[in-house]
Amino acid sequence: MDLTLWAIRLSTAFYVLALWQWIRSGRQGRLYWTLGCGFFLIHAAAAFHFHHGWSHDAAVRETARQTREIFGVDTGSGIYWNYAFTLIWCADVAWRWFGSGIRAPWISRAVHGFMAFLFFNGAVVFATGPIRWMSLAAIVALGLAYRMRVIPDRPAISGSL
Repeated sequence: MDLTLWAIRLSTAFYVLALWQWIRSGRQGRLYWTLGCGFFLIHAAAAFHFHHGWSHDAAVRETARQTREIFGVDTGSGIYWNYAFTLIWCADVAWRWFGSGIRAPWISRAVHGFMAFLFFNGAVVFATGPIRWMSLAAIVALGLAYRMRVIPDRPAISGSL
């Protein structure tokens, strides 16, 4: 069993469940959000322990290798985006448990936009096999659910063209 792989799979599932719950029902997805973040932290710790020997330089090299394979660009800067993702998700979880519950809408859009971009890259662009296609299906389903919620049904146009 690869703890790194299973932790990110569970994190992804809880990430999607939280967003689905917020979009479709408007109910709090705080528990799913927190579990997703927790499993993401387990994934990051397992990756550093089992794959990088707790070495930032090794993580940068591996990120550069993967980026080179996919995009032909030899850069490990993606690791810093992952660090930012981790900090933002942890801060958002803390805010949801201990914050006032009220924040400017642009902050929520920025947080979720950034996280969605990184989620797409991690779960679709850099993923392989069935998880890539399941993640892509989840993204499409979330996008459609969001669109249906935000754009109300319009009355049919009467008459003919």
